[in-house]
Amino acid sequence: MRPLFFLALGMTLSACATTETARRVAPEMTMPPMATFSRVAPTPPKASNAVIARDFLDLAFTLENGNDLAVFTRFEGPVTVKVEGPASPMLDADLGRLLKRLRNEARIPITRVSGPEETASITVQPVPRAQIRKVAPTAACFVRANVSSWDEYRARRNDPATFWTNLRARTRMAIFVPSDVSPQETRDCLHEEVAQALGPVNDLYRLSDSIFNDDNFHTVLTGYDMLILRAHYDKALQNGMTRAEVAARLPAILNRLNPRGHSSAIAGARPASREWKAAINTATNPRYSKGRRKASAEKAVALAALDNQSDANIAYSYYILGRLSLASHPDKALDAFLMAGRIYQSRPDTRVQEAHVALQVSAFQLAAGHSDIAIALIDQNLAVVRQSEHAALLSLMLLVKAEGYENLGEKAKAASVRKEALAWARYGYGSEEVIRERVSEILSISPRMRES
Repeated sequence: MRPLFFLALGMTLSACATTETARRVAPEMTMPPMATFSRVAPTPPKASNAVIARDFLDLAFTLENGNDLAVFTRFEGPVTVKVEGPASPMLDADLGRLLKRLRNEARIPITRVSGPEETASITVQPVPRAQIRKVAPTAACFVRANVSSWDEYRARRNDPATFWTNLRARTRMAIFVPSDVSPQETRDCLHEEVAQALGPVNDLYRLSDSIFNDDNFHTVLTGYDMLILRAHYDKALQNGMTRAEVAARLPAILNRLNPRGHSSAIAGARPASREWKAAINTATNPRYSKGRRKASAEKAVALAALDNQSDANIAYSYYILGRLSLASHPDKALDAFLMAGRIYQSRPDTRVQEAHVALQVSAFQLAAGHSDIAIALIDQNLAVVRQSEHAALLSLMLLVKAEGYENLGEKAKAASVRKEALAWARYGYGSEEVIRERVSEILSISPRMRES
């Protein structure tokens, strides 16, 4: 299940600017053709096989709600995928790219089928976002076992046969993605939910280089994720195995698939505390008031340090606190971002997270009139954002860079960069109205606009 708290789509860059200001500077723009990603360049996992084995067991045998699964499950034999109902051209294209990656990187024999008479292992059905929120208020999309359509899901919603805890093998899965959101949001849902239909059923905050993490920094399957899925479908595993049986075979499997991480053991447990998870879940839940969320973020920062959580969790706590402090305490927000940035910069596996922080800090630099520093920060992080295929984040970074060039009087460069930003925004945000809002937010903190 992909949470609603989608980090790059709810930017608050203009928290210090009024809505009136944003409306006043809202530009009339000609939108360029949509930009899309084509080249895939996943990085290999950086963790040892001992750590990956521990994570694999927690991903495969524990649900997001904390319940344990008795046995290991997966599809056996070739896996087929079908889209039920009308799909946008971008959904078709992104699904095709995803299935190709699963075949090439995870070595899963998965193909797409079509035709009303054909059944499929996995059915993807686009439905209006409002319908998804009626049944799963905090989810952007989700997967359900042993159903093949939205109507069947609604009819069997309380059927124990559709519960993960009762599965002994996977034969049918249905994925419900929103039909009325940006192409990127739909693609992100496809990556996470198809992966969950195939393998891992859990999300772990400690996984800094994975889509299987509720922090949503990663939006497409990483090299780490593909290794997890490849291990899930290794011939040494089979349906019905217990956690202990899978644990006994994992070291040999991972050493064969990932020799660079060679290990003969499984790392010890490293769970996040229940209190920290509860605090961070409240802080990132848009259904709660801003005040309650900010207080929970402050609690998460304190708990992460007190409970000796991983550095990534401390950094994430600071990042969320910064996001929630922008409107009321921008100075404290900047301090929180800088704390998060220092931690992320010290780790080899948090470059994407560092880029998210860099966007926020560059916005502060732009607002303070330090356009050259803002541009340099953006340039330092553009490559990793392109590699992670995060169009929404990429478009915002380029918009900040373009405005920096405007303030420096380099109008030709500004126009070129802004055109690229808008092309990526069409994929990342979809709606022209939303794109104009994002552009207006950035313009409203620009010194040249404040002085006009």
